[in-house]
Amino acid sequence: MTDTTPEPARFNPLVNLTLARVREFLREPEAVFWVYAFPLVMVVTLGVAFRSRPLEVCRIAVARGGLAESACAVLDRDSRFDARIWSEDECRRRLRSGQVDLILFAHSDPAPRYEYHFDPTRAESALARNTVDDFLQRAAGRKDVVETGERAASEPGGRYIDFLVPGLLGMGLMGGGLWGVGYAVVDMRIRKLLKRYLATPMKRSHFMAALMISRLLFTVSEVLLLLIFARIAFGVVCHGSHLAVGVLILLGSLEFSGIGLLVASRAQTIETVSGLMNAVLLPMWIGSGIFFTTERFPEAVQPLLGLLPLTPLIHALRGIMLEGASILALGADLALIVAWGMVSFFLALRWFRWS
Repeated sequence: MTDTTPEPARFNPLVNLTLARVREFLREPEAVFWVYAFPLVMVVTLGVAFRSRPLEVCRIAVARGGLAESACAVLDRDSRFDARIWSEDECRRRLRSGQVDLILFAHSDPAPRYEYHFDPTRAESALARNTVDDFLQRAAGRKDVVETGERAASEPGGRYIDFLVPGLLGMGLMGGGLWGVGYAVVDMRIRKLLKRYLATPMKRSHFMAALMISRLLFTVSEVLLLLIFARIAFGVVCHGSHLAVGVLILLGSLEFSGIGLLVASRAQTIETVSGLMNAVLLPMWIGSGIFFTTERFPEAVQPLLGLLPLTPLIHALRGIMLEGASILALGADLALIVAWGMVSFFLALRWFRWS
């Protein structure tokens, strides 16, 4: 069979190392699943679990006695409430066990009066208290001093799935760079492949660059698949520039590929690299805002969370996709991403061991 590959490409170390990594990846069905199928499973699972839904029915336990019957009859006029009458002990037991959101005491002596027992640490319990009180007061004749109006607003961009997708993009870039590059290096070191590469006419930088380029090729297709699926299945849209999103994906992929190389530069066993990977991943899984905003953490630790490699990437992706920000407005985030990528790559290049 005649080889039609151009002569320079046939013997170029960078080209051949990149092709070797691509072929090795495609021969592993498990790796293909985790790269392409697992992110879609995450989108579907979390998108369905946190989909936009109407407000749940307020479950109200009305304590027997006083004006319980009339209060329950008033609440039954509105489908938002599920009010039932029980003894005081039964009401308290149901609130304690989470079976109801609110206990209502409707006193008649010396004058009609409502008393609410609820758990202020439960959002649904506090909401039930305010909603029930407003409804009963209006039923008793209360009027608003100022006229108000309302309009329902539910548009793509303000849902949890819209918030989640940029986080999953960042998570995919992080996992792909660390496991797809770092784990692969240690695996080759254990199988003595690195020593064989050392004997070939290539530079250390060629080997590392080939790992990063091959990872980048799969990252681009992985991200495109995730974005297209989220658009079709959940109507997720990008309010900013798609080119800017592409630039962030490129920088994020290079950033975490460099970190993956650094983590694996001296690790000798699978156990060692697995421990190092988890030590690097865990703070970002928790504190970089993948599933919820970093503003939930105390203000004292937020500057530290902002320095994590994943935090500026997710922040920048959300700024472009949700707010339509320009890439120039995200200069601080871009600088931090580039700094992490360059520093980790050069340290890996300096500390890398073949055996």
